[in-house]
Amino acid sequence: MAMSDISTKHVIVTGGCNGIGEEIVNQFLEIGAFVHVVDVDREKGEKLVSLNEKLHFYEFDVAVPENITAFFKQLSSESVEPHILVNNAGISRFKELKVCDTSFWDDVVNTNLRAPFIFSREFAKMHKPVSYGRIINIASTRFVQSEPGSEAYGASKGGLVSLTHALAASLSGTGITVNCVSPGWINTNENASFSDVDHMQHFSGRIGKPCDVANIVLFLCEPQNDFINGEEIRVDGGMTRKMIYL
Repeated sequence: MAMSDISTKHVIVTGGCNGIGEEIVNQFLEIGAFVHVVDVDREKGEKLVSLNEKLHFYEFDVAVPENITAFFKQLSSESVEPHILVNNAGISRFKELKVCDTSFWDDVVNTNLRAPFIFSREFAKMHKPVSYGRIINIASTRFVQSEPGSEAYGASKGGLVSLTHALAASLSGTGITVNCVSPGWINTNENASFSDVDHMQHFSGRIGKPCDVANIVLFLCEPQNDFINGEEIRVDGGMTRKMIYL
């Protein structure tokens, strides 16, 4: 992507203080974008702000709808027009089916699915008609792979994939494309160690890194890639396609 294409763009990244989100933020900053990070990690957010003048940090819980609408009102009052939205914030929690109460379900679904919907709706409201725009949802390969206790998480990520193509349909003709990236096994802990067996569960022969996901996000944001729309793209080294015999 040419510097002139993105250096004046404003990017919103939710859950941008750690892990995959942090790498996405760093890559946008490297190409000169203004990045608005939403997260609950104040300490990390303030550290990131101190390192780059183009980064702005907003501390709030995305599971509270009023927080999101207030955030967009603030952007509007500051005459900030967001061009790119990356819905990355999420919670990965699991609970045995028989004790999975509605409170637990709501916490997961409201954070992982309802929040991206509200962010996308408010983003669309601020968008100038028929102009460049991108919404990227970060889902998970868990929407096609399950284990006991994953009902809330799997449903939230599956819903996010469906939300992606529904938004693409609703925003057709506006200039906004909407796509979804589904990471597989991504190591976000630099100190973690893995066995050869762990790595060989992937056709690519290794566990993923945050940059593997961030690379695809930035690719989808390139202006010339507007013919990719409403898609779910897996970044999993082929793990969900590999037949494993036990």
